[in-house]
Amino acid sequence: MSRVLLEAAEEVARLTGQAALRHYRGALRVEQKNDGSPVTVADREAEQAARQWLAARFPADGILGEEFGETAGTSGRRWLLDPIDGTKTFVRGVPLWGSLVALVEGEQVLAGAAFFPAVDEMLVAAPGEGCWWNGARARVSETSTLAGATALITDERAFHRASTRDGWRTLTGEVSVARTWGDCFGYLLVATGRAEIMVDPVLNPWDAACFMPIIEEAGGVLTDLHGKRTAFGGSAVATNAAIADAVREYLDD
Repeated sequence: MSRVLLEAAEEVARLTGQAALRHYRGALRVEQKNDGSPVTVADREAEQAARQWLAARFPADGILGEEFGETAGTSGRRWLLDPIDGTKTFVRGVPLWGSLVALVEGEQVLAGAAFFPAVDEMLVAAPGEGCWWNGARARVSETSTLAGATALITDERAFHRASTRDGWRTLTGEVSVARTWGDCFGYLLVATGRAEIMVDPVLNPWDAACFMPIIEEAGGVLTDLHGKRTAFGGSAVATNAAIADAVREYLDD
């Protein structure tokens, strides 16, 4: 069953991303949601495409999407959808955005997929089925020292506590490379061994859930800022296994 769900997650992520890609670098009217974040017709059309696909193939499952909220189901499972993770990036014509899909039962993630249409990279994983990057096995790096690591973050201004922000800044002084332009792209880089650390101080479940099996099946570690293994803690730290404990000593919130 895991393989079936993995393939379904991949298919709906690709469909969602392709719907968004049709608007990429086009003339878009950008609106502001109640939380101040941007939204466009691309976000809405992409999520609608995913919802239609899921309603036809998994009608008993619930759906929770960033743009259209929750649709109840009867199976006990829910699909979490983020049609464009990195909308601020998307509307500026920067290719580091993705379409995220996860199937969850409670807080257990059964399958996850992240498609990056502008660079044509796909990550998909399910527990026990491995993590797959464009059809090949994905693995985190084996870098075992902070001095050799690359650390990524979406926005350090989002830390709730100054002490945690200071911890991040101290950590960036220990690593080889520190960069932003994070969002979902940072998790892609960690899962495929091109970076070792990705940090998000604030996340919604649809931002994070797909990356639990992706990072773990690639051999890495995903927790919240408290070090708890969860995609529902409102934050995320993804690392390779070798430096996981060392990184979290700097970031315990």
